[in-house]
Amino acid sequence: MQSKAVLTGVMAGIVVSLLMFAGFPPAAQARISPGKALPDFSLTDLEGGMYSLSAMQRHPLLIIYFFDATSRTSQEALLTLDRLVREHAGADLRVWGVTQSSRQEAEDFVCRSKPSFPILLDDGGVSQQYQARVVLPTTCIVGPGLVLLDLIQGAGQSTNVMLVRVAERSLQQREAAFARALGEEVARQNPDDARARQVVGYAALKQGDTQAAEQTFDSLARETGEAGISGTVGLSAVYVARGENDKALRLAKEAQQRDPDNGYVHVLKGDVLYAQARTAEAEAEYHKAVEKPAAPLQQAEACNKLGLLAAAQGQHERSRSLYDQAYAIDPFNIEALSNKGRTYEKQGDWDKALDLYRQAQTLDKNDLVSEVLARRAQEMQALARDGERSQRMDALVKDLAKRYREQVSSPEPQDTWTSQPLVLSFVDFQESGAISLRDGFATVLTTRLGELLNASGRVQVVERALIERLLEELNLGSSELADPETALRLGRVLAARITGTGSLYHLGGSSLLSLRLIDTETTAIPKVINRQLDQGDSLNKALHELNREILAAVIKAYPIRGYVVEALGDEVMINLGARQGIVTGTTFEVIEEGRAVAYKGRTLKGAPKTIGQIEVLRVEPDLAFCRIVSKDRPLLRDDKVIEKGAPSTIQE
Repeated sequence: MQSKAVLTGVMAGIVVSLLMFAGFPPAAQARISPGKALPDFSLTDLEGGMYSLSAMQRHPLLIIYFFDATSRTSQEALLTLDRLVREHAGADLRVWGVTQSSRQEAEDFVCRSKPSFPILLDDGGVSQQYQARVVLPTTCIVGPGLVLLDLIQGAGQSTNVMLVRVAERSLQQREAAFARALGEEVARQNPDDARARQVVGYAALKQGDTQAAEQTFDSLARETGEAGISGTVGLSAVYVARGENDKALRLAKEAQQRDPDNGYVHVLKGDVLYAQARTAEAEAEYHKAVEKPAAPLQQAEACNKLGLLAAAQGQHERSRSLYDQAYAIDPFNIEALSNKGRTYEKQGDWDKALDLYRQAQTLDKNDLVSEVLARRAQEMQALARDGERSQRMDALVKDLAKRYREQVSSPEPQDTWTSQPLVLSFVDFQESGAISLRDGFATVLTTRLGELLNASGRVQVVERALIERLLEELNLGSSELADPETALRLGRVLAARITGTGSLYHLGGSSLLSLRLIDTETTAIPKVINRQLDQGDSLNKALHELNREILAAVIKAYPIRGYVVEALGDEVMINLGARQGIVTGTTFEVIEEGRAVAYKGRTLKGAPKTIGQIEVLRVEPDLAFCRIVSKDRPLLRDDKVIEKGAPSTIQE
């Protein structure tokens, strides 16, 4: 033992001497460390382009790879990463290669390998400052705010370690496809790498591919030791995502028996308990999860869910503290940022809310939730600053509230044939099931759908700010809004022909939407739409599709009707325009009422007869000018027209 200690001391002395000889004093080793912001530097590439680290301040993920341009071993991970970045061009990842090699050696490497990222030339100063002068390759994984997340040194097995770390960070960043590709690359090279396979499983789960996730975790669960435990936990997560709560809870308890210190097990148990409406027990499990070891993504998830529970109880300061904790653990946690914004929104502090939504957007420019919430916050800011408009809305709210209490609907128009502008109002969806990671998800759905429907011109959606103020004035909560009759009364008061209402059943990462369109006059339901919505990048596409489906149902159930105002040669003017949703290309049938027949004291009306067809050429606010496509007789003033079908395209 003594000789071993002496040998260790001698080797340590040799290493220190070598470092000092290289001009790299041991004290410099402490200059950078995970969790701290990196020092700025500026380097040029082979073409003379300048790259400054400070310019990447707002970029979510940067890899700085220090390597030897003459060593294939040193280049190995860099080239693998480059290939995968090319294959997943949408991944929000930047890579910089930094080398102390000569310009000629660097040029030879670029000519031979043709990397898609810049190769920066370093005279040794930056490499020394970043602890990368002696051991190559050295990889710095840099997160938001230029904070060092991981420092990995060496080649060989360290290459796989680096790729798995990048995969884990990409998963935190919600780049599931890229994370999965990285994990699969490492697993191909080393099938025994349980951590890489674990990333593959969770990435597949994030993508909604529960079958692939189940296969990956089932394979891990059959192994012994930590790999088997991680597989069992992963299978529990799969069943939580599917809503198979009994299976999820059984596997979570099994994993907990094998590893009592596993924090993520408590998150999964909490999810199941929350879905069973056992909120207090769920909160206790999330607290346990925060206190035990877990991956940053998983521990931050527990803090975020505790924050959501606190916010639901109106404990905004406590919820903000928990969201801050989640963001400190996981700097990619966009959910915590937008959820914190919602706490300020609920207190009417739109400035602070908007700042947080914009901060969330810097982490993911494609995040629809923070984008819609930011746009809504801007509109509310503008409303608050426009005193005249705010006063008008307050007066309108008072009048509408009075109508609601007295059950007075909007007056009927004198002309019952001509279509009025079709107005639709949304009532917030009732939420149940698992806890949603995003506060305000239902608000985002109705707000975004309202934007899309308004843009079509075919439907006018009641302004959300007006509905919210009316609900506040009437003191109507979620329990009252769950009553269909309440939703109908609100719709009638708002002069909305259609009310959109329904429910959201949350699963792990997705939600089941059941949307009902209800006619406020007849209480008929012209359309019921059931759809599974992902809370990730595919949400915007799903809402565009939902918008088209709603418009198709509206056109079918409520064809636009009007009259011929003038008929001049081959052109007619009708009493319908942009306010009713008329667009160029809309076609109408000109109809003639069927002949009435008196029979045994009753008047029997025949079916209307089509006598012509017209197509809209030009549109004004209240009028449209049409060409006559066909006619059985000359078209006359006061002839009735009815929409034949949807235009060839629907605006989004």
